[in-house]
Amino acid sequence: MAAVRLPVRIVVLVVVVPVRMAWDALALCARTLHRAVLRPLGRLLVVIPLTWLWRHVLTPLGRGLAWLVEYLLVVPLVWLWRRVLEPVGLGVARFLTALVRYGLVVPARWAWRWLLTPLGRGVAWLVGYLVVVPVRWVWHWVLAPVGRGVAWLLRALVVLPLGALWRWGLVPLGRGLAVLGRETAAAFAVAWRVAGYVSRAVGRALRWAAWQAVGRPARWFYRGVCTPVGHFVRDAVWRPVRDTARAALASARDTVRRALFGAGPVPRPVGKGAVPARTLGSTTNAPGAAPAPEVSPHRRG
Repeated sequence: MAAVRLPVRIVVLVVVVPVRMAWDALALCARTLHRAVLRPLGRLLVVIPLTWLWRHVLTPLGRGLAWLVEYLLVVPLVWLWRRVLEPVGLGVARFLTALVRYGLVVPARWAWRWLLTPLGRGVAWLVGYLVVVPVRWVWHWVLAPVGRGVAWLLRALVVLPLGALWRWGLVPLGRGLAVLGRETAAAFAVAWRVAGYVSRAVGRALRWAAWQAVGRPARWFYRGVCTPVGHFVRDAVWRPVRDTARAALASARDTVRRALFGAGPVPRPVGKGAVPARTLGSTTNAPGAAPAPEVSPHRRG
C-alpha cells in the first residue's frame, strides 16, 4: 500500500501545484472583476431599468389589460356559460346517457349473458381438451428433459468457467484497480491541499514584496514629504489667500449694499478702541451723550 501511495502522491503533487496556483490567481481576478465592474454595471444597466420598467410601465399596463379582459371577455363568457352552455350541456348529456344506456349497454349486457358467456365456456372446454392436454404432455415428456440437459451443459461449459474467471481473475484485478484509484484520489486531495498552502505562501510573499517595494516607500513619501508640504501650503498660501478673499468679498458686499439701500446705522465698534456703555455710578459717558443726574431713584427731596 505504501509503495503505491508515496510515488502517486509525489507525481500528483508536482502536477497539481501549478494548476492550483493558476486557479487561485484566476479566482482572485474573477472576484475582483465581479465586485468592481460586473455587479455595479449589471445593476446600472439591467436591474434599475428593469425595475423602473416593471413599476412604471408593465404593472399599470397589466392592471389595465386585466380590467379590460375582465369586463370585455370574462363577464360575457360567464354569462354565456351559465345561461346557455350549461343548460344545453346538461340536456345533451342526459340525452346521450339515455341513448347509450338503452341503445348500447342493455343490448350488450343481454348479449354477454345469454350469448357470449355460453359460447365462451364451450370454446374453453374444447381448447382445454384439444390443446392444453397435448401441450402439457409434450412439456412433461419432451421439453422438460431437453431443458434440463441444456441447462447442465450450459452450467458445465459456460457458468463454471466464467465463475472461475470472475473469482480468480477479474475480482483481484478489480480490487487492485480500486486500490490504485482510491490512492490516486487521496493523493489528488492531499496534493490539492498542499498546493493551496503553497499558493497562499506565494501570495503572502508577493504581497510582502509589493509592500516593501511600493507600499512602504509610498507611505514614507506621503508622511515625510506630502504631509509637511501640504501643511506648509495650507498655512502659508491657502489661509492668507482665503482670508484676503473673504475680506474682499465682505467689502464688496458692503459696498453693493450701501449703493443699493443707502448708508445704514453705523455699527458700534466692538474691539479694543470701543467705548464701553455707561453703567450705574459711572462718570464716563458715551461720546455726544449728556451726563445723567447722579440722583438715586429711591431718594426723596
